[in-house]
Amino acid sequence: MTVNAPLFKFDNSYARDLPGFYVAWEGAKVPAPKLVLFNRKLAEELGLNGAALETPDGAAIFAGLKCPDGASPLAQVYAGHQFGGFSPQLGDGRALLVGEIIDRAGKRRDIQLKGSGPTPFSRGGDGKAVIGPVLREYIMGEAMHALGIPTTRALAAVTTGETIYREGPKPGAVLTRIASSHLRVGTFQFFAARGETDKVRQLADYAIARHDPDLENEDDRYLKLFSRVMERQARLIAHWVLVGFIHGVMNTDNTTISGETIDYGPCAFLDTYDPAAVFSSIDHGGRYAFGRQPVIAQWNLARLAEAILALIDPDDIDKAVERVSEELGRFPDLYKTAWLAGMRRKIGLETVQSDDLPLTEDLLSQMQVQKVDYTQLFRNLADAATGDEKALRKQFEEQEGINAWLKRWKDRLQRETTTSDKTRDAMNRVNPVYIARNHKVEEALEAAETGNYEPARQLMDVLATPFTEQPDMDAYSGPAPVEFGPYKTFCGT
Repeated sequence: MTVNAPLFKFDNSYARDLPGFYVAWEGAKVPAPKLVLFNRKLAEELGLNGAALETPDGAAIFAGLKCPDGASPLAQVYAGHQFGGFSPQLGDGRALLVGEIIDRAGKRRDIQLKGSGPTPFSRGGDGKAVIGPVLREYIMGEAMHALGIPTTRALAAVTTGETIYREGPKPGAVLTRIASSHLRVGTFQFFAARGETDKVRQLADYAIARHDPDLENEDDRYLKLFSRVMERQARLIAHWVLVGFIHGVMNTDNTTISGETIDYGPCAFLDTYDPAAVFSSIDHGGRYAFGRQPVIAQWNLARLAEAILALIDPDDIDKAVERVSEELGRFPDLYKTAWLAGMRRKIGLETVQSDDLPLTEDLLSQMQVQKVDYTQLFRNLADAATGDEKALRKQFEEQEGINAWLKRWKDRLQRETTTSDKTRDAMNRVNPVYIARNHKVEEALEAAETGNYEPARQLMDVLATPFTEQPDMDAYSGPAPVEFGPYKTFCGT
């Protein structure tokens, strides 16, 4: 059944340009779709008619029940390394790429449904999602966007009128996800593993045209594409670590070519600083621990490099290995540069000095030893820049270490030329008051399972302006209560 109103102006390049890279498919027929959250601001950014979509017809589209004019719904195929083990065929087992639109800024954006029913890639699953994981992705994606971190976005969440069994009966739901693209390292791996070099080249050319069009006529454009992807990933992971975000499932099928964060399953934010922190219920060995994320990102990029070797030098694979390995070897410095630049901003430094790295590392060591809340520390440090150290000192039971560090930090600030008030204000512009605190997210998800979406709406209102203190919202800025935990998250969408 097709909606008559032209609600979307589709231009579906993936469906048009990459036959053989997907299966055309449609969503499952659900009994009673109901729109429970709609991102009106994002709809405006996309050039969509929000009022027309906040209707029963809009809910039916977002549930996958109705197909809008011009859509080309499809399930993409890809492979992936999952916790280090290679799965030669994964693909969209519970998602559909509805189509692509050009937003108001002239940028191409994917519209994808998650939880819309089984596809040929479902591997025995039901292809459905429930309200908790759908809202987790909605909340986390929008929180990351507000923090200035590249990410997929959430346009809508609907319930389907179904009851889905996930450790008991849960309300069925579908998320509408917006992305610059859904191209993944695993997309390249799928065709490379089959020896289909022509399709790997076709995919690389498509990726260049979509994400790096200035490379289209360049010599060595495939090696340069790899470098661009690597640079984007280095900046992305630095962003994650700077705000204390843990992805939880950094498989190669969750590593985007665009450099956006994708798939908010068992993800979380740090309370107390701990490089070994793991919140995923399935990461038993700590492969994707907080402090290992840069290492894993480089490992994932190595898998991309392997997939495109034949494009880099078709006549001499050994030479291709040498060239791409040299590029890959730049990753640690790219990451470290991005991370240290961010840490300088977090502790109020504008200039570059040789002792900045040990200064930041020693602060983190103090935080780890004394189990200090990561987010609050930097806001309190901003106050300390103007002489108000009371809140900062309360975070440390043992004062000797932080006293010594504060002296070094103040000496370092003396080498800056700005005023203390300007230093504090600059720090507060990059250090959030509010993050998606794990306990507040869980409160919102638990309420949603009973049909109460107000806690989710309130949380998202607070997270929309994370750097500005909001009156009467102290409950959203503090760490979890002692009785909350140990915290584990699960794959659900």
